[in-house]
Amino acid sequence: MSTPATHTPEPAARRRGLDLRLDRFRGLATAIVVFAALLLVVDLISAGPLSYFDISFLSSGGATLALAAVGQTIVILSGGFDLSAGAVLSLVNVVLATTMDPTDFEASIVLWTAVGIGVGMLVGAFNGFFIAFVRLQPIVVTLSTMFIIQGITLLILDKPGGFVSPSLGGFYLGDLVPGWIPMPIALLFAVGLFWMWLKRTRFGTALYAVGSDPNAAAAAGLRVDWTRFAVYVVAGGFYGLGGVFISAQTGSGDPLVGNPLLLSIFAAVVVGGTRLGGGRGGPIGSIFGAYILMIVVNILLVLNVSAYYSTIAEGLILLLAVLAGSISRGSTLAHQIRGAWTRFGAWRAGTLPSQIGGGDRRLAMTDVARPESRTQAMPSLWSRHGETLRFALPAYAALVLVIIVTQVWLGNAILNWTYWNSIVVLSSFLAILALGQGTVILTGGLDLSVPWTIGFCGILLAGMVQGSDAALVYALPVVLLVAVGIGLVNGLGIVWLGLSPIVVTLATNGMLQGAALIYSGGTPAGFSSPLLRWFMTAKVLGITPVVYFMVLFVIFSVIFLSRTSFGRRVYGIGNGLRVAQLSGIAVGRTLVGVYVLSAVCAALVGILLTGFSGQASLGMGDDYLLPSIAVVVVGGALITGGRGHYLGMLGGVLLLTALQTLLAGTTLPYATRAIIYGVVVLGAVIALRDRRELS
Repeated sequence: MSTPATHTPEPAARRRGLDLRLDRFRGLATAIVVFAALLLVVDLISAGPLSYFDISFLSSGGATLALAAVGQTIVILSGGFDLSAGAVLSLVNVVLATTMDPTDFEASIVLWTAVGIGVGMLVGAFNGFFIAFVRLQPIVVTLSTMFIIQGITLLILDKPGGFVSPSLGGFYLGDLVPGWIPMPIALLFAVGLFWMWLKRTRFGTALYAVGSDPNAAAAAGLRVDWTRFAVYVVAGGFYGLGGVFISAQTGSGDPLVGNPLLLSIFAAVVVGGTRLGGGRGGPIGSIFGAYILMIVVNILLVLNVSAYYSTIAEGLILLLAVLAGSISRGSTLAHQIRGAWTRFGAWRAGTLPSQIGGGDRRLAMTDVARPESRTQAMPSLWSRHGETLRFALPAYAALVLVIIVTQVWLGNAILNWTYWNSIVVLSSFLAILALGQGTVILTGGLDLSVPWTIGFCGILLAGMVQGSDAALVYALPVVLLVAVGIGLVNGLGIVWLGLSPIVVTLATNGMLQGAALIYSGGTPAGFSSPLLRWFMTAKVLGITPVVYFMVLFVIFSVIFLSRTSFGRRVYGIGNGLRVAQLSGIAVGRTLVGVYVLSAVCAALVGILLTGFSGQASLGMGDDYLLPSIAVVVVGGALITGGRGHYLGMLGGVLLLTALQTLLAGTTLPYATRAIIYGVVVLGAVIALRDRRELS
């Protein structure tokens, strides 16, 4: 009787072990199958069978993306996130292009490859220090680093040019074995071998352990902080190698060469089967993911589909890949659809917990004095608002300091009304964005679709208005409705599909970029209406009309976030998502509303920018991503959510605008201002963090 009981579990245990191994390699296997299928499609639609030249051309075209994706994969495996990858590619490119001797046509391959890798590792060490040892959020650190590096890159080389030795191109774009093995394939094969060795080292084991559960890894005796530091250093080295390769391809420098690759890098990682959040996947799949993206774009070009659709395709592929991964990790697709349909039916019947009536009323009780306490003395102002003031006042104190410096430097700033009117007008864009992005951050999220929401809505408005005041009557509602749709896409992707806010909004940003290019044909046409232009530049009683609007907007924003049930739900979600759900808060609807608000605010900025400049332009929103986050953080908000006040964010807006005005009065170039922005954000996050960020 004991024999069956002893031996029956063994086949089941073996099956479970086999299932775990298959699950671990499912993403890689899927990527390889898709890659092979796409190669077959390319072979079928090409004029002839694939030749060695075609394979060599394809391998060199995707190598830079593959190398950068390898570095990003290592970061994501550890549970991190790196937005500075594209900026590092650009930095390495301009460093090589400006330091190589134009007369040296036989430069040392080993030396300059080491220089590129070394530059990338230095940036990685910078990121790793603040993330691992100062314990800042990876998204904030790497976003700040991205802008700092972009500024440094523009200081080194402000326009395309420079010289990269042909020996570099001859080596990396040549053949290891002529007619048989292209060098890019050999390089990526060597990277794969390096990874197979690395993952079997103590560092590789710690990498997966930290990505799966950092607390358990620490309890097992692993050095989580040093592992995270090493992760960013190693990843920076791969970005540096990618920068060397793209330098070999171009033969010159371009300070913006790596910027468009950020969306593709994340898409390649996800398509390759690596799980966002860490713990599962690997760089081998990301290499195949990079070539899948490149081949898809090439197929579109062969089919005469405009290149403007490439970012849309990449964004959709990223979303679909993340969604497929989440479905494979959880239940089946049918089960998820049934769950969504059940929630929809409960919502229609009014039986959701948030509709029964307990959530908001319970939450509202936190702001209403209980009956037994109404007879007690009213707490002091500091007791009631001490935390808000403690984190918001530094921005205003710094603002006073900047104004004093401006007074000394430029003269008459404090007493000159023109100065203050200009400050408010220039602040209007960030003040509006602060409401949208700030509300998202209060819930613990981040909206990376702000740049092209601004750009697309501005281009759409200018194209519809064409300089006509009459057209403004229907153009404004249409643009705002489009913004509501953008916010719904972000919100529903995050809430109903359960995807990461960073991934969803990054993909949306890429798709909006493609949509703007398609709508404008690559050259935005149309002009602002005279009325909108008057609103942003004229004077009424010595004051620009938008200033009156901003006074009303600030009053509305303060009341909206601090005095409404929606605002209380936002703070409740930011202080703890699970607690908010158990308290009966309508978490899903609130989060969707938050991203709709952010999109509407970004669209409003696009409208006002169009009126301010008289026309719309491609990339008009690119300069507002970091500042929209910076003003929120500098104003005392906690980047992980739950803490912050709009008046503090407004202080951050005024501070950064006054600082920008001061810098504009100097001879400092835009690149220096970008560096200062990044440093200010890092400094504010360090100075204003609290125990929750250190735990």
